Amino acid sequence: MKFKKIISLSIQLRISLYIFIVSIERGFTISSSTGFPPLLESTFKYLAETLEWDSQEPINQARVLPEYDFIVVGAGSAGAVVASRLSEIKKWQVLLIEAGQHATHLMDIPLAAPLWQFSTINWNYKTVPMNNSCLGFEGRRCKFPRGKVMGGSSILNYMIYTRGNRKDYDDWAKMGNTGWDYDSVLKYFMKSENANLSQADSGYHGKNGLLSVTDVPYRTPIAKAFVDAGSQIGLPVVDVNGEKQIGINYLQTTMKNGRRWSTNTAFLFPAKRRLNLHVKKLSTVTRILIDRETKNAIGVEFVSKGKKYRVFVRKEVIVSGGSINSPQLLMLSGIGPKQHLADHRIPLVKDLPVGENLMDHVALGSLIMSINESVSIRLNNSFEDPNALNDYLVRGVGINTVPGGAEALALVDTERPGSSDGRANLELLMASGTYSSHELMPGLCGMRDDLYNAVYRATEGAGGFTVFPMLMHPKSRGRVWLKNADPFRHPLIDPNYFADETDLDVIVAGVRLFQQMLRTGPMKSLDAKILDTPLPGCRQHVFDTDAYWKCSARQISFTIYHLSGTCKMGPASDATAVVDPRLRVHGVRGLRVVDASIMPEVPSAHTNAPTIMIAEKASDMIKEDWDV
Repeated sequence: MKFKKIISLSIQLRISLYIFIVSIERGFTISSSTGFPPLLESTFKYLAETLEWDSQEPINQARVLPEYDFIVVGAGSAGAVVASRLSEIKKWQVLLIEAGQHATHLMDIPLAAPLWQFSTINWNYKTVPMNNSCLGFEGRRCKFPRGKVMGGSSILNYMIYTRGNRKDYDDWAKMGNTGWDYDSVLKYFMKSENANLSQADSGYHGKNGLLSVTDVPYRTPIAKAFVDAGSQIGLPVVDVNGEKQIGINYLQTTMKNGRRWSTNTAFLFPAKRRLNLHVKKLSTVTRILIDRETKNAIGVEFVSKGKKYRVFVRKEVIVSGGSINSPQLLMLSGIGPKQHLADHRIPLVKDLPVGENLMDHVALGSLIMSINESVSIRLNNSFEDPNALNDYLVRGVGINTVPGGAEALALVDTERPGSSDGRANLELLMASGTYSSHELMPGLCGMRDDLYNAVYRATEGAGGFTVFPMLMHPKSRGRVWLKNADPFRHPLIDPNYFADETDLDVIVAGVRLFQQMLRTGPMKSLDAKILDTPLPGCRQHVFDTDAYWKCSARQISFTIYHLSGTCKMGPASDATAVVDPRLRVHGVRGLRVVDASIMPEVPSAHTNAPTIMIAEKASDMIKEDWDV
C-alpha cells in the first residue's frame, strides 16, 4: 500500500513538475492583469487547484448523522448521479459513502488517463489465474482496474461516450424488464447530456444536462487515416449516438474544454452546497444491516480510519459499487447463493444468484501497426513538450486532450455485413500508440517481460498505433464470488473469456475487416503494416491464420473495462435475476442496486454512458415510489 501511494504521488508530481518547469522556461509576454507569463499563470492556477484538491467537491463529512433517508454506497458513475438527484429533494437527507479519496484536477488531463491505473485510486483487481485467456500476463491473470475515488471509474476511464443500439434496450424489455425499452431510456440519456458536437443527429442529444459530451479537440493524422479508410471500405461516417450506430467516426467523449468531465465534476460539484447531502470519503461499507425477521434493509456498517460505524436509514439503501463491489457487498450481507454463503459461514438473508452473469467487452490486444511517420502519441514527449502544455493549460486544446491515446472507433455487425441498420457485435477501437509508447504501457495489462522483450521492445522509438477488435456481445459468462468473509479481501473474479469459442470468431472477423482498411489509400499513405513478430505462445501457428489470431486473443486478452451483469435485472419469474425492473433486490425491502451490475445483457456500448442512464432512471423511479 505504501508503494502504491508513492507511485500515486510520483505520477502527480511528475506531471506537475513537467508543467511547472516548462512554464518557467518559456519566455512569454507578461500578462497585464497579473504580471505573470500566461502559461505560468495558468500553471499556478492549475497547481493551486490540484493542491487544494477537493475545493469544488463536496467536503468530507467529519461526523455523520445517526440516520438518513437514503444511503448511497459508492460515488462512481452511478452513485454520484443518484446522490445528486435524490438530494434535489430538500426534505430528504442523503448520505453518500465512498471508499476512495477526493479527485484532483490532474486526474482530468485526458492523455494521462492510463497513468492513474498505477495509483491508489485504482482498486487494482485481478482475475483468478486463467487457462483459456490472459495467458501472456503475469500469473495468467488479467488486470481489472476500477475507480476508488470520487467519480469512480469515470475518473479512470478513457471518457468514451457511446450508448448502444435500440435493440439492446428493447431486448432488456423483452426479458420482462418493463420500462427499459429504447424509447423509455433515450430520454434519460438526453436528460444527462450537454452535447457540443460537430456531428449530431437531430432529436438524439440533450443540450441542458450536467454531463458535457464533446468531440476531442485534437486529432492525429492516424485518426484521420483510420476514419477515411473505414469510409472507403463502405462504413458510413455516423453519429454513433444517433439514429444508427453501424459505421465509423472520431470519438464522442465526456469532456469539457479539453478536460475530463467525470460524474463527480458533472453531478457532485453543483451539489456541494446542499445541506441535505453529506459525503463520507475514505470509508468502506462492510455490510448492509438487514432486519432478519422483516427482511428490510435498515442501514449500513462502514469502516473509516480503522474504526467501525453504523448508520441507519429511514427509506432505502442504494448500492452503487459497480459489478465487482456490489455483488461482494450483497454476499457479505447474506444475499447470494445459499451454499456459497454457507461455505463462508455468512447467515443467509436471501438466496439469489449474486455474482453470476459477469460480462465484459474483451478485445484482441496484439493488433499493432508500424507506420512511416512519427505521428503516434508518446506520453513523455507530450507532457514535456512546452507547446503542447501551452495549448492544454491556456486553451484546453492540443495533444494532451486525447483520452489515453484513443481517437476513433468503428461499429460493425459481422452477422449482417453491409447492413447500415444492424446492431454492432464488433467494435474496432483505434489508439494512436503502442505498448512501447511509454514505459508503463505494458503494465496496463500486466504483460510478462519476456513477451514484451520478444515482440515489442524492438518497436521502441518507432511510430505505430493499435487497433482493438472488441467483442460487443459475448456469449461467454463469468462470475464473481467471495474469497472469504473478510470485506477487505478482494473477491475472486473469473471473466471466463472465450469459454464459448464463437466469441473468438468475431474477433478474427475484426482483424479481417481492419486488413481491408489497410489496403486503402489513407492507410497506405502512412505505410501502415501489421507488426508480424509472432507471440511466443503462438509460434505453433502460421502468422495471420485464423488459428494464430485466436491464439493471440487468448494470450493478450485486453479488457475494455466494461464489467457488468453480476446483479442481473429481471422479473420475479426469472431465476437468474437479483433485482426487479425497479432495481429493488428480490425479497429484501428498502434495498436497491443501481449500477452496471444490473445489466441483463451488456449493450453494444462503452458502459459509462449506459450506467449514467441507469442512475438517472433509477433516481426518477425512487422519487416516484416515494410519491415525490
